[in-house]
Amino acid sequence: MTQPSANPAATAATPAAPRPKDCTHDKLRRLMRRLSTHYDARLRRAGLKTTQFSLLARVGYLGPVRPADLAEAMGLDASTLTRNLKPLAQAGWLTVDAGVDGRSRLVSLTEAGRAKLLQARVLWREAQAALTAQLGAERLTALHALIDESLVLLPAHELEDGACDE
Repeated sequence: MTQPSANPAATAATPAAPRPKDCTHDKLRRLMRRLSTHYDARLRRAGLKTTQFSLLARVGYLGPVRPADLAEAMGLDASTLTRNLKPLAQAGWLTVDAGVDGRSRLVSLTEAGRAKLLQARVLWREAQAALTAQLGAERLTALHALIDESLVLLPAHELEDGACDE
């Protein structure tokens, strides 16, 4: 068994593990606002916001999809998804039609929605390339890895009792 150091100076000189000094939530929200502004500026030329582009892209990827499955895939609650679908349906870019039975619904891209998605993908790629040029590919790759690792470590849903660890 290891004995504690008899030298108090040696113990005092041992650096403590680094601790974040600022609010992680605040820092991430500030970063997300800047990223959203960056992508929104490009997508505006297609008449879309980043949230709308993401929704069109996900519906395009999943094909006709039940709203519940779409909400789960996007990490949204049902009411937020419904609210976000309305302007896209009103624009004629997607439809929400009856599913296989009278109780189910399916969300699908229209031909106009496919065309809008193709237009927006070009702008999205421009935004991604500009961001890579600004931040550097190495930094973005490291950021992606950190985000992916964090998503695995954090639960997808809040604690049931609403408690916070701190």
